[in-house]
Order: sequence, then C-alpha cells, then structure tokens
Amino acid sequence: MAITSANQLELLQTAEAVAREKMIDPALVIEAMEESLARAAKSRYGAEMDIRVSIDRKTGRATFTRVRTVVEDELLENYQAEFTVEQAKQYMENPEVGQQLIEEVPPVEMGRIAAQSAKQVILQKVREAERDRQYEEFKDRAGTIINALVKREEYGNVIVDVGAGEAILRRNEKIGRESYRPNDRIRCYIKDVRREQRGPQIFLSRTAPEFMAELFKMEVPEIYDGIIEIKAVARDPGSRAKIAVISYDGSIDPVGACVGMRGSRVQAVVNELQGEKIDIIPWNEDQPTFLVNALQPAEVSKVVLDEEAGKIEVVVPEEQLSLAIGRRGQNVRLASQLTNLDIDIMTEADESARRQAEFEERTKLFMDNLDLDEFFAQLLVSEGFTNLEEVAYVELDELLVIDGVDEGTAQELQARARDVLEAAAKAALDNARALGAEDSLIEFDGLTPQMIEALAKDDVKTLEDFATCADWELAGGWTTVDGERHKDDGVLEPFDVSLEEAQQLVMTARILLGWVDPAELEAEAAEEDEADAEETEA
Repeated sequence: MAITSANQLELLQTAEAVAREKMIDPALVIEAMEESLARAAKSRYGAEMDIRVSIDRKTGRATFTRVRTVVEDELLENYQAEFTVEQAKQYMENPEVGQQLIEEVPPVEMGRIAAQSAKQVILQKVREAERDRQYEEFKDRAGTIINALVKREEYGNVIVDVGAGEAILRRNEKIGRESYRPNDRIRCYIKDVRREQRGPQIFLSRTAPEFMAELFKMEVPEIYDGIIEIKAVARDPGSRAKIAVISYDGSIDPVGACVGMRGSRVQAVVNELQGEKIDIIPWNEDQPTFLVNALQPAEVSKVVLDEEAGKIEVVVPEEQLSLAIGRRGQNVRLASQLTNLDIDIMTEADESARRQAEFEERTKLFMDNLDLDEFFAQLLVSEGFTNLEEVAYVELDELLVIDGVDEGTAQELQARARDVLEAAAKAALDNARALGAEDSLIEFDGLTPQMIEALAKDDVKTLEDFATCADWELAGGWTTVDGERHKDDGVLEPFDVSLEEAQQLVMTARILLGWVDPAELEAEAAEEDEADAEETEA
C-alpha cells in the first residue's frame, strides 16, 4: 500500500467515509492517518527521529517533516531529535533553547508491514473516537429508561445493543430468573455510565427501584406532568414492591391515578416487571401515619416513634402479626425501606408484657435507691417518673400531686435521690481517673461523670482524644449496606446524646484546642444560610 503515491484526494474521501460510518469527526480520522504515516516514516528514517506528517485538509497532500529542538548542553539526550545551541548555529541564526528546526523530508512508500501497522493505528484512533462519542451521548442519559436489542448472553450477563454501542445488564440486575435470546427487545434503566480504559461502560438494571418509578412516569401522565409525585419506592424484584405517591391537586386521587381504569396502568408496569405485585400507598408527611399505610394490608393498633434513633415500634393484633411481617419478612422489610425507619413489630400481648417488665424495673429502681416500699415506688412509676434524675430535680409541686405525699415527704424524696446521684457521680469520676482520664476531659463542660467514665473505658482520655471523635462514634447511628440498615453503637448513646449534641460537643472541644476558628465557622454558616435563602427564592 502506497498512500503517498495514491490519489491524494482518496485520503480525504476515505476519511469522510469512515467518519460517516462511525459517526465521528472526519478530522479525527485524518489525525489517525497522520500518526500512522509518521510511524511508517520513523521505521524508514529511524525511530529516534521526530518525524511528523501533515495532511492538507483540502488537497489531501501529505507533507513529511523532521523536527529538531534546541536544548541545553546538559539536557541533550536524543541526538536525532535534539541539538545544542552551538550545533544549531550552522542551521539557524541566533538559536535559543526551545526553538525548533523544521525540515521537509521525502515522503515514504509504505510496505506491507508498515501499511498493516498504519491500519491498526487508524482503527485504534477510530475506536477511541467512537468511545468518546458514546460516552458523551450516554453520560446525560443515566437515570432514564432505554429500549434495546439483546445481542448475546455471557456468564449470565446480558449484552445489549443500544444503537451507538453495547451496554451490560449484569446477572444480579435481572429480575428473578429472566433469560433472553438474541434479538429480543428489552427495556432497562440506565443505572450508571462510566468512562473506563476499555471504553465507556453503560450499566443497565431492571431491579433498581428507580426503574419502577420511571415506568410509572411513562404510564401515568399525571406523574410526568408533576401533578403526582413518587416519594419513595421499595422493591423485592420479581416478587413484591411498594410505591408511595402524593397528589398536589386535591381533586386527583394519587392511588387511583396510578392504578388506572380497571387497573390498566399498574398492570402495564406489573407485566413489564414479570408479574411483580405492587402496593400503591398514599404518602403522608406524618411518619406514623405513613408507616400505617406502608404496612398495608395489615391493620395497626398503635405506633410509637423514636425520631432520634430512626426507630419505630408497631403494635398489631395477634391475628395480624403474620400479615404485617409478610412471607420471610417481606412486608415489614419493604415498609422499612419505604419509610427509611427501623421497624419493630410486636403483638398487643408482647407490648403489654414489655410495659409490665418496664414498670417492675422502674419500681425496683426506686425501691432499691430511695428506700421505699413497693406500693410507694409503684405510685411514682404510675405518675410517669422513670429515673432518679426526674425525682431529684423536678419541681416540688409535681411530687405533691401524688396521694399521701406532703411537702416534707417530697423534700426527703428529693434529698435521697440527690444523695444517690452524687455518690454515683463521685464513683464514676474516681473510676474514670483510675482508667487514665485527664483533667482536660474531666473539666470539659457538657460531659457528666458517667459520660467521662464511658469515654475513658473506650480509650478517650484527653480533650484531644475527644476532639478527634466523629459525631456518630459518640451518638451512634445507622449505616445502609446493600439496602439493609445496620446499627452503629455510640459511646455516649446510653446517655441519650443526639447526633446534633455530639457534633456541638466535638466542635466546642476543637475550638477550645484552637483547631477551629469560630469566625470561620460563623462565615461558613452565613454562606449556607445565604445559599438556602437563594434556593428558597428560586
């Protein structure tokens, strides 16, 4: 193959044809040709030489040039592509470091091997250009549904043709035991588009909750128009799903709109999801109400919400327990994902037994620490007192409402409670010191002796140690792994320290140590407030 002696316009025609076929810029193909010709010339003139080729975009004429760069004496390494200022004087007037000498050299005829090499370079460049174009085309389509054609199946993964390239539907992103044959039509959700070494990777999914949400958006015009919003989706792919919806138009029932006439709309989604049963639930801002809806079809007797812990207790009648939990815990698991709460389900009998146990435990606490008889201790618990702190520091009037308690008795009760608390605080502080807690931590405002003891047991013994703690390490929290929530225990969690309180304590410690400038914090807070205000206005 002798590109240089061929009709020069043929180069441009070839570039145009390849660019049209691959839907890429013709300039990229010409650049690939220039690189391949330069590589062939180097094999002829010497690999050390800096040979460059330029193809005229109008005539197709290829110009071969040799480039030599002026470098400092001590940096001279490649004698074929570089020369010193002294050596350059015979070719240039007043040469300076960095200047280049460009000389035209005779074009080369390509032999069979050189032509093959050139072809590989051109193909490689074309592939890279295709990948770039494919990435640019699909990067903004992540989060949408695509209709594609199945090409083949590899180790359970389905490779599909998306028009401008290939995408992959991994085995774990298929619903149940779905199987596809070549040329089958398939509808998928574009989960992710990443640029990788071997080109852009388009990852598809049919199990993602977002896939169901997008399907409903296609089937229900009110969702597409924004009249109805999908607030949350939870799926057990191929089996069951729950979707929470809200209507911003009082005249439109969100559940009815999603179900459609005789169930036509929801049935279209069910058919696409291989018969997955779908519970459509009205969303409610009140979490307990929303949870009652989410646990349908089970009936709920009572809901107790602990917002700080993100935990909720649900009491159901005995005959509703299995329905609330669902087969293999499916119903409660989906409700938990939908509400983003940790749900404990118990029967009315279980709750009654637990309350009785708590009543007896608190009664014993008051009997043992305040030297009371059982009847008097039960009176305190019945009035809502749960711990010694409440008895010790409550307003006197709140004790006087208890039958048989006069002012003298109330004062005696408070004195006993305070004595017990002070003794416990002293014991905790002595133990903390024995464990190595230093004064910098002990004197830090906001920590009780029992908290300091707990910190010392966890090897947090100085104010510096405390300042390096994360808020969740102190207050505890929840981590979601593979769709399941896991509890992280906090050192100060038994003392009901919230995440916000833990964050405030740690930040105060950092300010005291000079690690953080309060002025900078105030500036950051002001910027955040300003940004929030702008968002609200927008």
